[in-house]
Amino acid sequence: MTTQDSGEVIALLQMRLHALNDLALTLKHIHWNVVGPHFIAVHEMIDPQVEQVRAMTDDLAERISTLGGEPHGTPGALVSDRTWNDYSIGRAEAIEHLGALDLVYTSIVEEHRAAMKATDELDPVTQDMLIEQLRGLELFQWFVRAHLESSGGRLSTAGASTERKAAAQAAEQARGRP
Repeated sequence: MTTQDSGEVIALLQMRLHALNDLALTLKHIHWNVVGPHFIAVHEMIDPQVEQVRAMTDDLAERISTLGGEPHGTPGALVSDRTWNDYSIGRAEAIEHLGALDLVYTSIVEEHRAAMKATDELDPVTQDMLIEQLRGLELFQWFVRAHLESSGGRLSTAGASTERKAAAQAAEQARGRP
């Protein structure tokens, strides 16, 4: 791999590292701030996701180092480099957090897929790692969406463009359920 190619891959991986570090922190925030009748189900669903996302960040950081880069995992680097806002929901009902988390996962998965496609010719080893991570991330989103879908397959967060809107839509649909 050329120095230029490895530099491109390192830059992609650094942003994925930031995104997954942010996701791990967001998941713990949800874990600590979820309330309501489905508290324990969501509380217990989140911790295994945190553990696996943290393992993904370790893989990303080690790949950056393998390619000759320096992984930046400090909070300051994350905040300085990120292109997204902080998670916007505080203490809230489980369904509200799940509605917002669905949007978080959508963004993470879309950007991971873009990085995967960008590494197709540049670095198939990195691409393989990203594919494996996508498998886990998409599974986690499926767990979240299982709480947000109707039996007919309608997603309560459909069309929501903000976490707050997704949370409100999820709550509205839940109020209409027995």
